[in-house]
Amino acid sequence: MNPIGSFASRHIGVDASSLKKMLETIDVDHLDTLINQTIPDGIRREDKLDVPAPMSEQELLNHFNILDRKNKTFKSYIGQGYYQSFTPPVIARNIFHNPGWYTQYTPYQAEIAQGRLEALLNFQTVVSDLTGLPIANASLLDEGTAAAEAMGLMYAIKNKRAKSPIKKLFVDVDVFQSTKDVIETRANPLGLEIVYGDWVNAMLDEEEYFGCIVQFPNAKGEVHDYQSFAAQLNEKNILLTVVADIMSLALLEAPGNWGANIVVGNTQRFGIPVGYGGPHAAYFATEEKYKRQIPGRIIGVSEDRAGNPAMRMALQTREQHIKREKATSNICTAQALLAIMAGMYGVYHGKEGIINIAKQINNKTKRLAEALTKKGFELTAENYFDTIRIKNVDNDIKEKALSREINLYYDRNDVQISLDECTTEEDLANLASVFGIELNEKASVDSIPNSLMRTSDFLTHNIFNSINTESQMMRYIKRLENKDLSLVHSMIPLGSCTMKLNAACQLMPVSLPSFSSLHPMVPKDQTEGYNELLENLEKYLCTITGFDACSLQPNSGAQGEFAGLMTIRNFHNANNQSNRNIALIPSSAHGTNPASAIMAGMKVVVVACDKYGNISEDDLKLKAEEHKDNLAALMVTYPSTHGVFESSISRICDIIHSYGGLVYMDGANMNAQVGLTSPAHIGTDVCHLNLHKTFSIPHGGGGPGMGPICCTAALAPHLPGHHLADNKISAVSSSNYGSASILLISYAYIRLLGHQGMIDSTKVAILNANYLKSKLENHYQVVFTGESGRAAHEFILDIRPFKAMEISAEDIAKRLMDYGFHAPTMSFPVVGTIMIEPTESEDLDELDRFCDAMISIKKEIDEIALGDFEVDNNVLHNAPHTMEEICGDAWDYPYSREKAAFPLSYIKERGKFWPSNVRIDNAKGDRNLICTCPDMSEYA
Repeated sequence: MNPIGSFASRHIGVDASSLKKMLETIDVDHLDTLINQTIPDGIRREDKLDVPAPMSEQELLNHFNILDRKNKTFKSYIGQGYYQSFTPPVIARNIFHNPGWYTQYTPYQAEIAQGRLEALLNFQTVVSDLTGLPIANASLLDEGTAAAEAMGLMYAIKNKRAKSPIKKLFVDVDVFQSTKDVIETRANPLGLEIVYGDWVNAMLDEEEYFGCIVQFPNAKGEVHDYQSFAAQLNEKNILLTVVADIMSLALLEAPGNWGANIVVGNTQRFGIPVGYGGPHAAYFATEEKYKRQIPGRIIGVSEDRAGNPAMRMALQTREQHIKREKATSNICTAQALLAIMAGMYGVYHGKEGIINIAKQINNKTKRLAEALTKKGFELTAENYFDTIRIKNVDNDIKEKALSREINLYYDRNDVQISLDECTTEEDLANLASVFGIELNEKASVDSIPNSLMRTSDFLTHNIFNSINTESQMMRYIKRLENKDLSLVHSMIPLGSCTMKLNAACQLMPVSLPSFSSLHPMVPKDQTEGYNELLENLEKYLCTITGFDACSLQPNSGAQGEFAGLMTIRNFHNANNQSNRNIALIPSSAHGTNPASAIMAGMKVVVVACDKYGNISEDDLKLKAEEHKDNLAALMVTYPSTHGVFESSISRICDIIHSYGGLVYMDGANMNAQVGLTSPAHIGTDVCHLNLHKTFSIPHGGGGPGMGPICCTAALAPHLPGHHLADNKISAVSSSNYGSASILLISYAYIRLLGHQGMIDSTKVAILNANYLKSKLENHYQVVFTGESGRAAHEFILDIRPFKAMEISAEDIAKRLMDYGFHAPTMSFPVVGTIMIEPTESEDLDELDRFCDAMISIKKEIDEIALGDFEVDNNVLHNAPHTMEEICGDAWDYPYSREKAAFPLSYIKERGKFWPSNVRIDNAKGDRNLICTCPDMSEYA
């Protein structure tokens, strides 16, 4: 195994002595024997990964400090959706830098996720209050994506019953360019027409237009009164989306109060670092009547079996993994960690604090504007919040600004300045010196008309008005954290999710000054550290995948899927084969696959799987032959979603290529490939990589994630572009490098492990899965295995045989909470099963504890089968059990309190993790949707 003290020895949970015991259990003589039995010979790679030798943690941090110093941290007043924001240290320390928060998974298991659910409910309340709309989701990927999702929602609503779809969308010319680019990318494959113009002169016919998008304040900083325009659109049944600056809404009237149907934007200004473009939590708010169509996740209030209030993810039947090819959005990963931070920013500052910050920004902007006007400069607008645009500025202004280490926004002969929360008096004076002006201490002008001044209240809930000190804030954050199970407590064995170690030294560089503060539109000569890192990361990902080119832009796995399919679409179009629009997708595929294909303008044709869970070659040939003239792509996951290395994969790729199609590989299971095989070796053409799985970016309770794509040389010219890169191919994300700052984490992962460390990680991921399988297969039925009886890095246990005892996968998931574990993945890819993935980071003791828990649960099922307990009153049916229940006076169950709460000795020895609630009523929360912070009296 790896040398003592190396990072690999810290990252990989299995040591030499453990390895020997595990191999004996699996019944093989050597780890390589297991690998040979698992991965087909024809696709094994023998070459060495072309990555640098592994670094120590100290060497890595020194390396990042050198890179950090290569970036230039000028003061940037560029704006365009990105602003400096101060993260309250109590939030940075206790959330952003805290593994108790950033190693959590998406809160599907609500009884052990009440902390982050409450924090996300706070976020939704902040958004709902400030926008003036009753329904808000728990974040989206970025502002451009949110606007594109709004386009999709408006189109679906307008054309719900239309015989002839209306396909025109009006977009005001002064929407941010990055947002327009993403809208265009998403509109094109759906056949939607984007019409740009000045909203003032827009004459929109309800028979032609389904919706309209405007920016508030707009890209030039101007604050327009859209109220009469909104009224006209409403009369014509044309939907209005407003892209709004969240901080400005503390002073400007909420768009929902003057006619907006949808309001989207970004919460980066609420304490989130710029990070060279991300990650940031975008927001999406809309009217009550569209709650079942809104994209993304919604946190709602329900109650548990005992009648206690509880939160959960609501209306989950909207999600792509259920709706599949009928989905209108492929949103999976969001930006939960950043949304939690932004919500906490609202809690920390409260209404008055946020108003004060907004007023300071506005007052400084007014003083600057007044001084410029007095000096003879001409501004483009009288009404503004934080941004002023100066007409016809002399060419030497840019040189003067750069000499003072200042970045401004330049558009032909005009100059634009956007101030923010972090602009100090010293900064303001330095800015003034660029223009040779003198500032007054106070502004004597108003920049917001009375008709747009905010009169509606917001953040009235007690949580935004009861925390006034850091001690209170620290304790509130810790109280929520303590409700949630994360990797600090135990392994999270979620199949297809790869909940591996997120090492502290990989995350530390994200907070280095330049990496965290750079604006994504600064000149390239100010980003040499970033340039070097990103170029190298692209090279490393190419050598790992075996491909020739890489785009780091997609900022989630689902975005990577969409980007990969759009690359294929662009390729076919460039070769005059735009008719190729059929996507073949196995029936076992993750729900994002068909949803992404539909978004990319493709038609989904499902390919059957055989009784062993493999893609049916016969059905694939049949479908490929049937659609040979229009075949665009096959989407395939490898190893399969069933946790098997299919030996037929190369033949499958050859079949698709023989009919003129291309093969897209979903990289969800890349953790079983790295160094041992690759997407190129198996014959695919393009793949996405979930950096938040294989390459160690934390899941953050549901994001951030990154989904870069790699491809062959033939597809390279068709990768996503960006207006900042002068690329004609349109963008899939607002920022050129997506959530750039967290790419540092995956770069660090590769530099710490090197070639051998990554290969060993892959081997141990496969070892750990097969060890668990060997220990559990005598107690549960394993659904699918490879030809040698081996699993890849994950495997599926069948729970359907217990149906006679009325035991479901959900019962086992809830009972595992009593044992201190998060559930495996439930009912995917096979209904009535659980899928287990231990990752390489878990040690033998932890693996054995999980096995002991699963075996103990099987014994409990056997007790029910023997008639010892009734099918509707037993330890599984009543799980989980809370401390309140165990310590209460009443105990009406036919088993002991100890059996309920302490079924195995390790639970006492390690310390009990208590679920916050007994089982939560999902249906009630959907029937009575509450997605903002209510008073307790409303649902008590």
